[in-house]
Amino acid sequence: MILGKYSFGIGDRFTRQGKALLAAVIEAKKQGVDITPVWNKSHREHTIIGTQPMSVRTEAEQAVGAMSWKGSYFVDADHIGLKNVDLFIKASDFFTLDVADFIGRPADEDEIRKFVGKFRRYSGTVTLAGSGETLDITERQIEMTARKYLYAARQAGEIYHHIESVKGAGNFITEVSMDETDAPQTPVEMLFILAAIAGQQVPVQTIAPKFTGRFNKGVDYIGDVARFAKEFEQHLGVIAVAVKEFGLAKNLKLSVHSGSDKFAIYGAINKAIKRFGAGLHVKTAGTTWLEELAGLALAGGDGPAIAKQIYREAFSRLDELCKPYATVIDIKKERLPEPAVVEKWTGEELADAMRHNQKCRGYNRDLRQLLHIGYKIAAEMGTQFTDAIEKYEQIIAANVTENIYERHIKPIFIN
Repeated sequence: MILGKYSFGIGDRFTRQGKALLAAVIEAKKQGVDITPVWNKSHREHTIIGTQPMSVRTEAEQAVGAMSWKGSYFVDADHIGLKNVDLFIKASDFFTLDVADFIGRPADEDEIRKFVGKFRRYSGTVTLAGSGETLDITERQIEMTARKYLYAARQAGEIYHHIESVKGAGNFITEVSMDETDAPQTPVEMLFILAAIAGQQVPVQTIAPKFTGRFNKGVDYIGDVARFAKEFEQHLGVIAVAVKEFGLAKNLKLSVHSGSDKFAIYGAINKAIKRFGAGLHVKTAGTTWLEELAGLALAGGDGPAIAKQIYREAFSRLDELCKPYATVIDIKKERLPEPAVVEKWTGEELADAMRHNQKCRGYNRDLRQLLHIGYKIAAEMGTQFTDAIEKYEQIIAANVTENIYERHIKPIFIN
């Protein structure tokens, strides 16, 4: 299986928006841009909601059939490891191997020595493809990268070969993820991480590093955009070198995780992939759930009351909801409106507060982040919530499609 040059992870907590999500990809195709849709849902999300991986496959297949989609599509086992991969093997044909927890664990000393010996020939100056920029590399840097990442690369190999033993080589897409860790990977580290992955015979097609800056869930990028742009381009150059030098897949590309709503860097990403002629995978998830909630707020009837009920409960369970997402959220409780205040808002005021329009005076990034992680409340409501999003499908679907196409696909891949 080969992943297209441009691909887009479309997350859907409650598996009701498959057609609306695919409609955005179809609109991009009308504009001459081919994007491969990848339905993704993590083990963490399945656990919180109480769903099974096959539900994502079912949603994808139903949407593809209903929308007469003739292109390729995939179902991603998002952020999995050896402990939970078996739950996803039947349903998925795209596997995001999350090795972040293994970064920094010591590899065998003999393994490290062999790695340094094999790659010390890259000590000196390496020219990055596309930009002509150079990296100055020392043997010490190669050793330190091996000490920090070699064990993690071996873990990726173990997960990959376990999946391969069941599904067979060439029958799934492999991504390696190391974004949920403390420090970003430098371009030099990235070069030798890819060398280590190649050494494990993992046919990786996308690599998800941790970039500089904050990628908080559901809100804009926080950091130095110019620094991010330089780092992103360096990684593109490194990938081109690694493909040539280490025999990795020719379509290997960067993957941007927590990619929803990172409006500040979309322009830099768009410029870079066009300059380098590079592919790109962007993974989104919670944005869809928030558009469902905003749709309820705008729908009238019992929609606003349900949205307010979810906020009220999320506010009272703030610490509990934040715990699984502590590294990727930044909520200031003092900036959250009291539920009694929200109760008096119109549906439009609540939608303005939660939807990501920074020019809107009512926008509240803390409220948005809280609702982003508050999908557990909606899951606990059961059919009260799912019946409501089906009842108000028309307005919700329009929100979902507009959000994915206008705010995400268009600025990243088209403009």
